[in-house]
Amino acid sequence: MSSPRRGSMGVYPRARAASIRVRIKSWPQHNEPILLGFPVYKVGMVSSILLDSYEKSHMFGKEVVRACTVLEAPPIFVLALKFYKKTFEGLKPITTVFSKEIPNKLSRYIEGPIKGGNLDEIPSFSDKIIDVRAIVATQPYLTGIGKKKPDIFEVKIGGDVNSALEYAKNVLGKEVRIKEIFKELSLVDVIGVTKGKGFQGVVKRFGVKILPKWHKHRKGARKVGSIGPIEPSMMRYVPRPGQMGFHRRTEYNKLIISLGEDPKQINPSGGFMHYGLVKNDYVLLFGSVMGPPKRVLFLRYPIRPQPRIWKYQLVKLLA
Repeated sequence: MSSPRRGSMGVYPRARAASIRVRIKSWPQHNEPILLGFPVYKVGMVSSILLDSYEKSHMFGKEVVRACTVLEAPPIFVLALKFYKKTFEGLKPITTVFSKEIPNKLSRYIEGPIKGGNLDEIPSFSDKIIDVRAIVATQPYLTGIGKKKPDIFEVKIGGDVNSALEYAKNVLGKEVRIKEIFKELSLVDVIGVTKGKGFQGVVKRFGVKILPKWHKHRKGARKVGSIGPIEPSMMRYVPRPGQMGFHRRTEYNKLIISLGEDPKQINPSGGFMHYGLVKNDYVLLFGSVMGPPKRVLFLRYPIRPQPRIWKYQLVKLLA
């Protein structure tokens, strides 16, 4: 007889993320020329009274209390456009076109020279363009989290190349709000870094059973009884202590309950715990997401949307 293994091996190795600001590795196919993602800041969680409007639900037409997450979404600034061509080694950048006017609060934090191509040069290599992306920057100084340095992301623009080029030219050097990207009762993927818990033992990290307090207890109780044979000397399936938390994770198909423009409708008296007052547009997301308050997250169009959407209508927020 052997006991069942403890903990999931599906996301091994459990290493620390390279940065709090995640890099989006894959993008969905979207026919509309629009930015396929938007960075936000996590505020906290609230209890909401929602009206279940899914006809096949056993709670259809009734009010239910569900946990929701509040995300603050200050407008992003489109710093530059980046064009890619297809090679046998994958996508390779052709050039980067920066905006002629960049706010001083953003330009001071950009590493390297702010120079590149020109919009007038695009027709000369337009036949090689296979992918159009925008380099956007958040504006955390518009919030109350006390952060000045912006988080810079590379966001793909949907649609075919020609429509993506026209859209990119229109948004270059301008601010984009989240209501221009997403709609209420639509699905999004949330990408971010989880809350860090440091170096932990096998009991907390994998849920290993604590050994009985017998005479061999002096060898340790919060440990694995055996870490394996002599050969192989290191078995990856045996729970071992190490880093817990601060991992890059993706949560798929999260439902947007509401997109709000008036923070007074959602701010509690005294502000949110560990965050403060929301000062910009906000997103009310169904359920929970990764990370502590003030953590930057990235909302992306769903890469594998589910056919059935549980629809809820916001009735009231509970204090």
